[in-house]
Amino acid sequence: MKKLLFFILPLCILIIPIGAFAEGNSIPAIGGIRLEFILFALTLVGVALLHKHTFWVAIFGLLSIFFFKLIFVPEFNIIHHFIGENSLIEQLTNKDLRQGEWSTIINLLGLLLGFALLAKIFEESEVPHIIPKYLPNGWKGGFVLLVLVFVISSFLDNIAAAMIGGAIALVVFKNKVHIGYIAAIVAASNAGGSGSVVGDTTTTMMWIDGVSPLNVVHAYIAAGVALLIVAWFASHQQDKYQTIAAHAKIDAKVDWGKLAIVLLILIGAIVSNFLYDMPALGVWIAIIIGAFIRKMPWSEIPDAIKGTVFLLCLVTAASLMPVNDLPAASWLSALILGFVSAVFDNIPLTKLCLEQGCYDWGMLAYTVGFGGSMIWFGSSAGVAITNKFTEARNVFKWVTNGWHVAVAYVVGFFVLYLTMGWEPADNKQIKINRDCNCVEKTKVSQKQSLIENINFTTMGEASNN
Repeated sequence: MKKLLFFILPLCILIIPIGAFAEGNSIPAIGGIRLEFILFALTLVGVALLHKHTFWVAIFGLLSIFFFKLIFVPEFNIIHHFIGENSLIEQLTNKDLRQGEWSTIINLLGLLLGFALLAKIFEESEVPHIIPKYLPNGWKGGFVLLVLVFVISSFLDNIAAAMIGGAIALVVFKNKVHIGYIAAIVAASNAGGSGSVVGDTTTTMMWIDGVSPLNVVHAYIAAGVALLIVAWFASHQQDKYQTIAAHAKIDAKVDWGKLAIVLLILIGAIVSNFLYDMPALGVWIAIIIGAFIRKMPWSEIPDAIKGTVFLLCLVTAASLMPVNDLPAASWLSALILGFVSAVFDNIPLTKLCLEQGCYDWGMLAYTVGFGGSMIWFGSSAGVAITNKFTEARNVFKWVTNGWHVAVAYVVGFFVLYLTMGWEPADNKQIKINRDCNCVEKTKVSQKQSLIENINFTTMGEASNN
């Protein structure tokens, strides 16, 4: 059946444009839905059903969307989409002038491959073999490990936190890690990054766009509740499947040189992210320096390339979708966006929300961050960890074994909403006035603002009289 689908889906993608012209639109559409969305939906269906062929499904899907845009969408400009209007040299020298998708794609490429090396170096440092000495026995050990991943992700990239957690899990569970627990590692890493502007790409984007770090922190209310739910159920799943190693490896000896390289990579990611908005640059500078200290496990790169290309194809395809208008910002739209982010990359979603403004940024950070954990390809952390745990690249198994992630998402969201309510906040382009209405700063000049304030004062005086 799956082999048949492997041939039918590409055929559908080729045949659909023929029927689309029956609508008579300038841009092909079926039932009012533009063809890009249908092609993207078919790609996601192919990824879900043909989990052994996800690499080729993603490539074919991206190419079909790409050529459709070139042929049928007159306003589509490939250079403008990927590079923008500013020169590439200006964008390289001044991070504030960056445009297009090139920086996101290069950054993801560097992080996924770089953190694949980091996970192997960390594993070879022998630290994971010593950790059982400090973890409780039974299900409590798995619970504490997920909390540790959550904490690490609060100050590191969530990909790094997931990879470190996966490397430890392989050792302490003797290479038998339950798919539900793998989903929990991803969920813990995404939850940990949701309330920190240095913990996830989406929250970093908010910070760059003028959102105060304090307006993101309350995401931890939802993330903390979600973590407890996921960690409870996943740790019990794992304990029944394979209990934690009771003792540390007897002859384990920490390789301090390799551990130093791990720390150097993490520091490089943080510094480069803060100074240049590109943590991948710092990661690879640290890797090159580390190559002079210890032999690098370059053999990990080929294994990580397929998963990396897969994610980049989905991210690029998502960026090609004409999603210029989102529903009005509200707690309900934020909740829905969490489910959308499980199949639609959260980076372009966050970008659109920042342009729209008027969001509760902490709530949005939680939904688009943690929401991506519900399916293995819904977040970069999920794609990265499945490079190591290939058996988890199955949507059905991920959803059925990691059911607690979806439950935790909904419960965590409503705890946050009932506790804090809906609190929209400013960003660079949009400010919130005292009536909680949105006013675009870029469209309101200082002169106009002064006139409006005078009129407002005059009207107020008149009404008082």
